[in-house]
Amino acid sequence: MPSGAYFIRSCPTCGRSLEIRVEYFGKRVSCKHCSAEFDTVEESLDNSDPSESSLSLLARAEELIESVKIGSVA
Repeated sequence: MPSGAYFIRSCPTCGRSLEIRVEYFGKRVSCKHCSAEFDTVEESLDNSDPSESSLSLLARAEELIESVKIGSVA
């Protein structure tokens, strides 16, 4: 017997597909890949500007690059 129903939603930051339990629909969750937080609404209802998502992705990439630079200096 299945453990629950899921829907597929792409992370607005990293773009990876996530299986999200239906009971979390409309709630805030975090991506298991990049840890970005987002609301679980249908993508067609998501009013975010695609360029905004790109900026979030670039900001996250810069954070990761800086954390590697800081770690390798020590």
